[in-house]
Amino acid sequence: MSTQVEQPSADRTDWGNALALESAISALIVLIVVFLWGVTSGGYFWPMWVIFALAVPIVVQLAVRRALQVPPGPHRALALHGAGSGSLVLIELTIYALSGGGYFWPVWVIAWLVLAFGVHAIIVARRPRERELEERVSELTRTRMGALDVQAAELRRIERDLHDGAQSRLVALSMQLGRAEERLEGQPEIADLVRRAREEAGNAIAELRDLARGIAPPVLADRGLAAAAEALGRRAPMPVTVDVDLSSRPLPVVETAAYFVVAESLTNAAKHAGGAAAHVDLSERDGRLVIEVWDEGPGGADMNGTGLTGLRHRVEALDGTLTVSEAAGGGTLVHAELPCGW
Repeated sequence: MSTQVEQPSADRTDWGNALALESAISALIVLIVVFLWGVTSGGYFWPMWVIFALAVPIVVQLAVRRALQVPPGPHRALALHGAGSGSLVLIELTIYALSGGGYFWPVWVIAWLVLAFGVHAIIVARRPRERELEERVSELTRTRMGALDVQAAELRRIERDLHDGAQSRLVALSMQLGRAEERLEGQPEIADLVRRAREEAGNAIAELRDLARGIAPPVLADRGLAAAAEALGRRAPMPVTVDVDLSSRPLPVVETAAYFVVAESLTNAAKHAGGAAAHVDLSERDGRLVIEVWDEGPGGADMNGTGLTGLRHRVEALDGTLTVSEAAGGGTLVHAELPCGW
């Protein structure tokens, strides 16, 4: 088992050599000025100011070099702040001592330096918590996106199962009941029961179609939001124009939410606009899907209605917005914005 010895870096070696040279030169200068002081008049020891001036750069370099050993980041900045403040405090105290004492004026400088360092330390201490919260928000956003995508995919699977499974079986059952009814012409009572059963099967088929359409219409999954919005416009009891300006298809969960915004808005227009024309506009602006549905009716839509409240909750779950207001030319305007991609 071998032990590796960490070799000093070139920068550290160069700095150490430079500091050693600077210290040697400073010591030589100190010896010279002390010698001059000794061979002259003596008295007031003025070389102490020379010693002080030569020592200050060395002390500051040592403090800064020590601070630079802290890994890069906010703690290194705090260490450099502390090194600078500590060096300044040491200089102030030395000047105070060399000048003969008296009123302790360095207290004001020390107080401000300590206050600034304390504020900086509090900020650095709070940053990890803020970073942790930001990471937590990002994680929650990511997991919510995944959950919503899974939910949208599951709903579309259920819609296809209803369409291809239960609905197909009920259609086959209705056809068989129709053939059975034709063979029971001589038994009117039994034929009437079969006819009622066929009617119930037809009602069940209609309900399943409505349920499947409410989950996710096949046209939305197969052809996209533009085709689905145009299909809603064709089925509406009033004239509807649809304008689409999308460069690509949004994510399925966003596309489904946008579809229901259009569907519910057109349903409300059919109920309250008195047959007035309606308009649907789908566009992409600044990375967001913008849905606008407005009618030419009398206006007065209730934002607190059940349908619009459910729409608002669906849109807000995707970090979107939905507002209802009076249209510029009269009528009601439903404006919704959704993120195109997550």
